[in-house]
Amino acid sequence: MNQQSAPGAGRDIRVLLVDDSPLSIEIMRRMLATASEIQVVGTASNGVEALELIPRVQPDVICTDLHMPKMDGVELTEEVMARHPLPILVMSVSVQPDQKHNIFQMLEAGALDVLAKPRGGLEADFGVTAHDLVTKIRILAGVKVIRRRRATEDAVAKPTPPSLAMPGPSTPRIIGIGASTGGPQALERILGHLPADFPLPLLCVQHIAEGFMEGLVGWLANSCRIRVRTADEGAQPLAGTAYFPPDDRHLEIDDAGVFRCSGAVPFAGHRPSVDIAFSSLARRYGAAAVGVLLTGMGSDGAQGMLDIVRAGGLTIAQDEESSVVFGMPKVAIELGAARHVLPLDQIGPALCAMRSGLALTQMQDLSRPLEENKWIRNLQQ
Repeated sequence: MNQQSAPGAGRDIRVLLVDDSPLSIEIMRRMLATASEIQVVGTASNGVEALELIPRVQPDVICTDLHMPKMDGVELTEEVMARHPLPILVMSVSVQPDQKHNIFQMLEAGALDVLAKPRGGLEADFGVTAHDLVTKIRILAGVKVIRRRRATEDAVAKPTPPSLAMPGPSTPRIIGIGASTGGPQALERILGHLPADFPLPLLCVQHIAEGFMEGLVGWLANSCRIRVRTADEGAQPLAGTAYFPPDDRHLEIDDAGVFRCSGAVPFAGHRPSVDIAFSSLARRYGAAAVGVLLTGMGSDGAQGMLDIVRAGGLTIAQDEESSVVFGMPKVAIELGAARHVLPLDQIGPALCAMRSGLALTQMQDLSRPLEENKWIRNLQQ
């Protein structure tokens, strides 16, 4: 275990490296040294050592291997998220795109991102891997992480979930969900709450690295009662099924009500794009469309959600307190595109209750005067 001095001026991203290979630690240190604002403030060879170091070196980001003695990356991530939440990047040879179980086991534990070590070793493609590592560390350093409750804490009684009512006379026909950073965990919480006979189809867009979409779909399919699958070009959406785009493709519904999977240029830097998906729902379903925008960096989905609102549909933004990154939902709220703002744990129950047509309860109404709305007030501070 190695503790180092605190970063100096200009080195404001503090990183703790956790890996049982001294060679990997040294190569990662060299990679991070290519960025002047990043400093390795500690190293550990397993999760036990890392947990002892965290309060002393106070890292901004933890970069950990998966397989280690004494305490592996999964258990370390669970402990970190329960004790002192921090952004965690998993860097391992065991998180290749074809190792979906390992990848989503780490994401389920609370890790925010993964980076596969080259199978030929870290030195095999030093420049590319160093660039990817530095980029991910820079992004994660700005993320506010939410403490994850343990199972015993989850047993505590939860407040009664709200019920949603469509703003007009239309009956909901489809739900769109968009997410980015922190999205896989959020999607699992929402989709996992829905019963197998949920009466609506769901079109889901998650920003994820190329090669990982199939793994995300497989992981969610194994943890949810509804069907989770990749959308097929030209197919019609069916009730009780959550559809995701094929890898590196936009997904939308055309005027005939069938899926279109497009390799068109990225929209505002994203393919798939939440904006494209949501706007297609507004065009096809109008006031019968529902849009849900979850945690994520940037603004993708906000304009598409505004299109749904203008068409008379129902929209929900995840609230700041439960968002890993309050970026996309915040922009939607600022645009007036979010009819409702809900904590993550209440979105799934609210979607279930929505179909019953119950009156809207226990929810902040964004039509209230500005001074009465705490969500808008928080944005102004």
